[in-house]
Amino acid sequence: MAGATLKDIAREANVSIASASRAINGLDNVADDVKQRVLEIAKRLRYVPHGGARSLVMSRTNTIGVLLPDIYGEFFAEIIRGIDVAARARGLHLLVSGSHSNPDEALRIMRAMGGRVDGLLVMSPFVESHDLAAVLPLNLPVVTIASRIGADQRSISVDNFGGGVTAAGHLREQGCQRLAHISGPLRNFEAQERRRGFLSVCEGAPLFEGDFTEESGYRGAKAFLTLDERPDGIFAANDVMAVGCLLALREAGLTVPGDVAVVGFDDIPIARFTSPPLTTLRVGIFDLGRQGLEMLVAALEAGEQTASEGIIVTPELVMRDSSRHKSG
Repeated sequence: MAGATLKDIAREANVSIASASRAINGLDNVADDVKQRVLEIAKRLRYVPHGGARSLVMSRTNTIGVLLPDIYGEFFAEIIRGIDVAARARGLHLLVSGSHSNPDEALRIMRAMGGRVDGLLVMSPFVESHDLAAVLPLNLPVVTIASRIGADQRSISVDNFGGGVTAAGHLREQGCQRLAHISGPLRNFEAQERRRGFLSVCEGAPLFEGDFTEESGYRGAKAFLTLDERPDGIFAANDVMAVGCLLALREAGLTVPGDVAVVGFDDIPIARFTSPPLTTLRVGIFDLGRQGLEMLVAALEAGEQTASEGIIVTPELVMRDSSRHKSG
């Protein structure tokens, strides 16, 4: 239906024009079932708010919404730093929120940001996040970072499968024979892919499901040390877990990499300062944020005519002392 109006949306949804407007603008004073019905109808009828697509070109708030699964830790600090540097260069402000890894909370936050921001940067890497594609704010430019939200979204993603392959292959090249993996939470799509890449090289290797925290990396290494055949190479799915792993090995009186080689993922700033310095897969965390903001600005300037685009980042092996195996 071309040229649908708010009145058309309200009529088909059997609600008042005021209720339809509140639902489309993400306001809280409207029932959830009404919101869902109005948004579905508006999307189907390709409704464009008053002012048309050109309203996207003119920055009304000079504010960009940023939704991350968390805002704690070096990884997210680097993401935000990259976004912030690029935003300040363009005179833009940021409205940052964390979803606490809850897709339902992510949806509530995105709706709350409607009308307050000119565009959204969203990072929601959880398996359930693909459901968010159907309820993203209408006519609001969105760029996803390392997420699993709708194939038609502008996106920056990481080749996590390839990173897992590289990590396992590197440990093999360093002479490791008994590999093990501390994965991220399996409801995290990126963790799934890193694990899948690792297992494609060493099927049947011991696994421990962590949660991307130092404590889970510590527990994972402790668990591996109880095995009849102790691993001589461990791939942790992020650097934070690798830090916990290093502590557990040191407490057990083992040397790294002499007894056990360790590889992480992300290359957070602290990785080069661990003891020993951590071998890891660099994804350019700062640049993920910077490029995401730049892609979103390009979409705002081009308006609705801009095509969806995607960037895939290939992790780069950064070899440090934690994996320089005695036979390597």
